[in-house]
Amino acid sequence: MELKDIAKQIKDAKENIFLVYAFNGTGKTRLSVEYKELAREQLEEEKKGRQTGVYYNAYSEDLFVWDNDIEHSEEKIILRVVPSSLNKCHSLIYEDSVRQKLKPYNPKYDFVFHSYEDNPEKGIEYISFHLDDTDDKNIKLSRGEERIFVWCFFLALFDTEGWADDQNKYIIIDDPVSSLDDHNIFITIFTLLELIEKYYEKRKIIITTHHIGFATLLSDCLLKGEKADKYKKVSKVQLLEKNTDSGFELINPKNDVLLYHLRLLQVLDLAIASDNMEIYHLAILRQVLENISSFLGTGQLKYVLEQIGITDPDRMATIINALTHQKVYYPQMDAMVDDNKQIVRDVYNALMTKYHFILHT
Repeated sequence: MELKDIAKQIKDAKENIFLVYAFNGTGKTRLSVEYKELAREQLEEEKKGRQTGVYYNAYSEDLFVWDNDIEHSEEKIILRVVPSSLNKCHSLIYEDSVRQKLKPYNPKYDFVFHSYEDNPEKGIEYISFHLDDTDDKNIKLSRGEERIFVWCFFLALFDTEGWADDQNKYIIIDDPVSSLDDHNIFITIFTLLELIEKYYEKRKIIITTHHIGFATLLSDCLLKGEKADKYKKVSKVQLLEKNTDSGFELINPKNDVLLYHLRLLQVLDLAIASDNMEIYHLAILRQVLENISSFLGTGQLKYVLEQIGITDPDRMATIINALTHQKVYYPQMDAMVDDNKQIVRDVYNALMTKYHFILHT
């Protein structure tokens, strides 16, 4: 199927909560765009002219751009807000509303909204950040802090009457946890659960991610948590896969496959069986080894390689580290050379022999 077909499959499903996990580059962001376009086409057919959904993804973050003021020795570092259709909604958002959303993240800064001086109705021109409300010196947030701020800005926007209530068909949230540490991922899950609790009965809520830990925890909250009796019947956890022959496919995880790292092992198993290994399979292998090393309490690839009987684990750990930490500006091919394929086979077979993971029903 094409991504547009996947979007229609989600749109037509009876469930109101969709959690979709996919590896980076599979197409999850494009899937969210296709869903939005599908809804827009339906509006045009019904001769209605406005969008009826709330949409958050990397493009939403791109509306906020740092001006570092290098010409003046960074005296006035600010976060500019790119003009968009959202500007007319800025008057609905109050600083205290964003502060309330930020509170669980325990921010170490304060901020001020600055509207356009010539016409405040044009919305927010930029946002300045300070260590506290008594400090006039502007500061720049880290990438993780910036993402959290933008996320909380949109959470506050979701809650405003006159925008969120009007956009009443769906909410799409694409990968809200990139660049966040584990603690802030937990908090983001709880903010999402609050959003789900408020809207799940009257809106389709679609959440996509490439973060296996985030997907696992949110899946558990929806299907096994305290409110599972409410959410389980209206929730669906899916894996988005891209198949060379058949295009895209949404599949159901087997054996609680989102738990731990069985899904990664399934992908490796399929690639090895079909001899269709690419460079990213080495990164998946490394992720499996890291997950196992964390589970065993060591955090060391070498220890896992020793445990599974790899000859010269030091050398193998060095090779895997080197192959998966290459400089991003070096040209790289998708195809994997035979020697690297053999590394994947050897380590995968040793893992399965040692730990006997059950991958298929």
